[in-house]
Amino acid sequence: MGCCSGRCTLIFFCTLQLILGLERQVFDFLGYQWAPILANFFHIIMVILGLFGTIQYRPRYIVVYTVWAALWVAWNVFIICFYLDVGGLSKDSDLLTFNISAHHSWWSEHGPGCVRREMPQAPGVRTTESHSYITVMGCLMDYQYIEVMHSGAQILIALLGFVYACYVVSAITEEEDSFDFIGGFDPFPLYHVNEKPSHLLLKPMYLSP
Repeated sequence: MGCCSGRCTLIFFCTLQLILGLERQVFDFLGYQWAPILANFFHIIMVILGLFGTIQYRPRYIVVYTVWAALWVAWNVFIICFYLDVGGLSKDSDLLTFNISAHHSWWSEHGPGCVRREMPQAPGVRTTESHSYITVMGCLMDYQYIEVMHSGAQILIALLGFVYACYVVSAITEEEDSFDFIGGFDPFPLYHVNEKPSHLLLKPMYLSP
């Protein structure tokens, strides 16, 4: 009963992680954040693997998911530090885009309440970039805090998934061990172990002269 309850809870957390991971992947694609895009891609694969292992009683798959959950927590801690400018990191750098482009988080221009205005270039100014200057005003919340909230939610769910995954692996392993102990995987019944072959019971008989 406890294993079934733990499995159902883990399936719920994996499903929730999958939904939030897909949602985050969409916004990272819109913001051309290549490093988070790769991380989200691996995250979605690992969550599907953990979900499959939970449904099909495959503890090895759940262990892989558990290891990834710990790595995912570390990655989201890094994202929080990046957007809060902690430890020498800067949210204005192009680290998350691999220095390929100067794009930043999609929320920096499309956050709640943000008004995005494009300012055309001056008539006599020529630059190598064809796009206009963009100003953003009236945002109800700075984009870095939205990213921090996303990462915080990911950390919370990943930690809960990690705990329940460890519990489910332990429960499944105990069930398999108890099943082996009672001979569940033995193709012969236990009483056959003590039986002796019939030819061993025969004793030679000698006729007296």
